Amino acid sequence: MHSSAPDAGKAFSLDGKVALITGGGTGLGFAMAECFIAAGARVVITGRRTEILERAVARLGPNAAGIEHDVTRTESATLVLTEIREKHGPPTILVNNAGVHLKRALTDTGTEDFRNVLGTHVEGAFAMTRAAVPYMKEAGGGSVLFVASMTSLIGMPLTVAYSAAKSAYVGMTRSLATELAPDNIRVNAIAPGWIETPMLEQALAGDPERKKKILGRTPMQRFGTPADIGWCAVYLCSPAAAFINGVILAVDGGASIGF
Repeated sequence: MHSSAPDAGKAFSLDGKVALITGGGTGLGFAMAECFIAAGARVVITGRRTEILERAVARLGPNAAGIEHDVTRTESATLVLTEIREKHGPPTILVNNAGVHLKRALTDTGTEDFRNVLGTHVEGAFAMTRAAVPYMKEAGGGSVLFVASMTSLIGMPLTVAYSAAKSAYVGMTRSLATELAPDNIRVNAIAPGWIETPMLEQALAGDPERKKKILGRTPMQRFGTPADIGWCAVYLCSPAAAFINGVILAVDGGASIGF
């Protein structure tokens, strides 16, 4: 008798998928690449610095490849996607992760600073998504993931450019989720909380008060790990999340809803 019991292995598998992660050589991008590969995907990471990419690909192993690319060079997005298609097959997962941070008061943030942050996050992600979607349609579906931020959800001082860029991701996620759903392409976002990365360590170095403040407003009273973001990304891009579309999922230990 045929069993209709659910198969957890298949539900959370990315077997046979080709995933592109921008800014995948370090930090959360690298953690997502590790988890995607563990779930069966072939992963292509992009970044601006060749030596960091090469080191990351060597650590990730045979199911990883790297392409040097700056997302602000929006005119070359199509070339990157075409190269991936020719070498690895149609990319059906895109993670818009590449970004730059700017912590600066409003009066110290120049128009060019503001434009640079939006150019990397918003225009870069727009160009990559526009270039990737035709291949997803060709393959019969896919998943686009934006890496948003706590600044997409709550007001944080000294981050006007970064907050504007990450809040734009919320609008892009919802708009594209409705537009692309008929093509079986789902669009979601992850909003990471405070995650243990070298960037966070640097930000908190010699500032015990800031660390205390962050943990004080996080109900779980600890920082997250890069794998927390990686496994969340796997889930949102897997068959297990087949009916999840247009969400901004906070992975933050409750920081965005706690008091």
